Amino acid sequence: MNMQTRLRDTQEAFDSVAADYDGPRGNNLAIQDMRDEMWRWLDASFAPGSRLIDLGCGTGLDAVHLAAQGHRVTATDWSQRMVERTRNRAQDAGLAERVQALAVGAHELQQLEGDAAFDGAYSNLGPLNCVPDLNAVARECARLIRPGGRLVFTVIGRYCPWEVVHYARQRRWARVGVRFARDTVAVGMNGRTIWTRYYTPAEFYAAFAPQFELEQQRGLCVFVPPPYITWMAERHPQWHERLWRLDRRVAGWPGINRLGDHFLLVMRRRTS
Repeated sequence: MNMQTRLRDTQEAFDSVAADYDGPRGNNLAIQDMRDEMWRWLDASFAPGSRLIDLGCGTGLDAVHLAAQGHRVTATDWSQRMVERTRNRAQDAGLAERVQALAVGAHELQQLEGDAAFDGAYSNLGPLNCVPDLNAVARECARLIRPGGRLVFTVIGRYCPWEVVHYARQRRWARVGVRFARDTVAVGMNGRTIWTRYYTPAEFYAAFAPQFELEQQRGLCVFVPPPYITWMAERHPQWHERLWRLDRRVAGWPGINRLGDHFLLVMRRRTS
């Protein structure tokens, strides 16, 4: 199957869920906690009034949040319907002047104008796992981001202890091994296919290393169950919050920072 077919499959899958993706399907309680954690790092990484690129904006929750903080956001997504949701959300919030929503995939960043015109870029909850050529994304980010600007990405990782235990208990051995594939794999959503590649932090960062310096690497949902295991947040909110506190305390430690449902990287554009 060629790259264009896989991209179209992924686009159609996200188009099919755009209408309700900011509900339980794509923004349940556990995902909201992950989003809050990402917002903490975005707030720490970008100066007030920054000009930012959102890679894989989805329904616009992150873009509108950052626009409300005073940033200007170019929100991009491969799904036209997701872009429409973002555009409508920004308009409803009275922030249309601060959010430019474009139907541009992360593999199409050459369409964006403005060399070194942006202060940073971010991507939340794994859109970059669906990009066929990560090196091309890195090159375009290096073109678009000014020296000293930052990238803040959360990426679906390869080593998720909760997932291994979860599927091993069900004896779904093929599903246990999905993240360990070294190439793109088919993942189902809403009766459609998302073509996904799972990374270790080192594998992912290697594409960006020539132009970006790694400032921060952390696991995300190391001790907290991944967002498709919702019973902890729903039935035991106090334990869920304790596990989040543990995540925040130790998920940046060497070794542990390679684990989790996702990992978070903060990178700074090299100045020379």
